[in-house]
Amino acid sequence: MADGRFNVLGGALLPCSLDPLTGFLRDGCCAEHAEDPGQHTVCTRVTDDFLSFSREQGNDLSTPRPEYGFSGLRPGDHWCVCAARWIEALLAGHAPPIVLAATDEAILDSVSLETLVAYAVDRP
Repeated sequence: MADGRFNVLGGALLPCSLDPLTGFLRDGCCAEHAEDPGQHTVCTRVTDDFLSFSREQGNDLSTPRPEYGFSGLRPGDHWCVCAARWIEALLAGHAPPIVLAATDEAILDSVSLETLVAYAVDRP
């Protein structure tokens, strides 16, 4: 759990993934941090469609980068995605499903809870 952070449902922010290890701090959580200009706050279950879309936008998440300890993502992996990239994917019709309990409430400044619930794998 991210200390003191809440998810979009108002509960404690739960970890998104420990394998692969995600989050701006690589602590498994999609928590908002002042030092994170990308706002990696949306916990997604990545799809092949989203990975292709992200690669086309210049952010290749599927190619391993061993020099950074990154093994590359595969469809079905959970990953903290930048809020702006998830919104961009949403508008383009490529948004991956999200895990509400592991998505930081900060995204609610940009996306309605109704929209998030429509893409949720853990609907309330």
